[in-house]
Amino acid sequence: MAAPIRILAPFRAPPTPYTAGHRGIDVAAAAGAPVVAPAPGVVSFSGMVAGRPVVAIDHGNGVVSAVEPVAGVVEAGTPVTAGDAIGSVATGGHCDSGCVHFGVRVDGEYVSPFLFLGGLPRAVLLPPA
Repeated sequence: MAAPIRILAPFRAPPTPYTAGHRGIDVAAAAGAPVVAPAPGVVSFSGMVAGRPVVAIDHGNGVVSAVEPVAGVVEAGTPVTAGDAIGSVATGGHCDSGCVHFGVRVDGEYVSPFLFLGGLPRAVLLPPA
């Protein structure tokens, strides 16, 4: 996905591991658009989960990212570098029309992907005009 990216839904941490939340971000993406690795690592999974195609990458130090729905062109065990093609935007899941869901886990716990994407720019309050 080319910059700038458009976020359709932000990360919303659930109050407990078993309650509702949004464990990633939804990024606007056209069906069939290429999807690339966000950082170097090794593909840990490429296949179907609950009826939708998912690609997961183990980045080491307990960090794993996953993106869906993505029709993977890589197999588990494939090393990737940032920017390598890993698949194309597919359909399925809650991002069935016009987006991909990008999640990050650290030691098994979901965290905001913005921690790894440079965060959000600081808000600047301006005086009234």
